[in-house]
Amino acid sequence: MREFIEEFLKVLKIEKGLAKNSLLSYKRDLEKYHSFVLKRQRLDDISLVKERNLRAYVRFLNAENMSPNSIKRAISCIRTYHKFLLSEGKMDFNPVLSIDTPKVAKKLPNVLTVEEIDRILNFIPKKAPMSMRDIAIFEMMYSCGLRVTELCNFKLSNILWDSEMIRVDGKGGKQRFVPIGPMARKNLKDYINKERPSVSEKNPNTPELFLSRNGKKLTRMMIWILLKKWANTAEINKEISPHTLRHSFATHLLEGGADLRSVQEMLGHADISTTQIYTHLDKEHLKEVHRTFHPRFD
Repeated sequence: MREFIEEFLKVLKIEKGLAKNSLLSYKRDLEKYHSFVLKRQRLDDISLVKERNLRAYVRFLNAENMSPNSIKRAISCIRTYHKFLLSEGKMDFNPVLSIDTPKVAKKLPNVLTVEEIDRILNFIPKKAPMSMRDIAIFEMMYSCGLRVTELCNFKLSNILWDSEMIRVDGKGGKQRFVPIGPMARKNLKDYINKERPSVSEKNPNTPELFLSRNGKKLTRMMIWILLKKWANTAEINKEISPHTLRHSFATHLLEGGADLRSVQEMLGHADISTTQIYTHLDKEHLKEVHRTFHPRFD
């Protein structure tokens, strides 16, 4: 049965263009599902799976105290998998059709204020090791709304200085072009001209823009640690991650009057409904303005 998973993942990679991390998530979910079907339900073949087996699996996931979001993702993965098996003639029906996914309340993302972002940047000592790099990273993430993986993989050749844009290699190999503001451009030039050359000498074949002190590509965890470090230094008492800067980018654009379609394009969202979560944050901002300035709130 394992070969079915490999075939399915190949289809997702080629036809859907899924990124490596997404494919790994699918693989983990399906291997766990296969293990349950074989060992707990004692089935010899995936084609023998019935609705009752799937309901038993959902109960198993609940017993593991998985979050509703994780269970929803697992069921969605299995549903797509069985649809693939049906299309390939490996099954006669899709047993997942009558399985409900748990209702999940959409959690509004954490967002920093403009003042908090300024505070973090201002609290990075200019003479600290790799301070130009750190400032350039945060300026760029906030200016362009990048995912942390996109930032880690970003190359020097992706900066289009003349057009004041950057080329982003996004999820599933999809490319997009995003404007980059003057402060981010200035701090990028400082890092590229004054700080990067000394570390790139240690690994001259590393093409990525942002490097560690050893001249190696930065990882997602390294960037998370850097942001937590400087946010704590600035006494920002919020749950914060690199994605918080992306959330802040989108929210501040909408608060400033940007249209949803443009923000969707800059974020690289395939579906505008993903971008619409930020309109809820914007509505809270509007309500606050209304409470503050409307005369009937006196």
